[in-house]
Amino acid sequence: MREQLNSNPLAQLAVVGILIVAVGFFMLSSGGGEEEGESSGAATTLGIADPAEGGTIGSATLPPPSSLDAPPLPRHVLRAYEADQTIALLFVREGGIDDRLAKQATEDIAAFPDVSLFVVPANRISRYAEISEGVGVQRVPALVVVTPKRLKRSVPTASVSYGFQSPQSIEQAVIDAGYRGPTVDYHP
Repeated sequence: MREQLNSNPLAQLAVVGILIVAVGFFMLSSGGGEEEGESSGAATTLGIADPAEGGTIGSATLPPPSSLDAPPLPRHVLRAYEADQTIALLFVREGGIDDRLAKQATEDIAAFPDVSLFVVPANRISRYAEISEGVGVQRVPALVVVTPKRLKRSVPTASVSYGFQSPQSIEQAVIDAGYRGPTVDYHP
């Protein structure tokens, strides 16, 4: 076999072609090599519309309009924000293993005072586009934690974490969202 491969250029070409197809298939199916448990630590500003004023809560300017305007947030989310709650949105795909584990891990934060947890199926994410697009949700499961209104920032901020998170890391994300103390920027 080895002798035939070394002496036959067509056989060599066929083997190289098969290897190229296999590598291409592997690269496309791996999704770019990102880790599932990856988390974004940076907070992102959001434009949550205030239904009473028609503007943005806590902001003097509206975000630039997109080609398609996002639908208004569901009323229960707006009520939670107006009630000064920390909002935790867990976007999940029904039937996913990580998604089921993420749901179980978030159950504890539902008991936190001043926290509203909403578990949203991935096929309904468009109803939450003002938030999901604001933080750039790219895959599920994704936990988005929005700061409460009482922090009086110019614009509401949120963080997003992907994949399965431990109950402790989820609790920490909620605690961090409600932090009132001083912050220090890191400059290397």
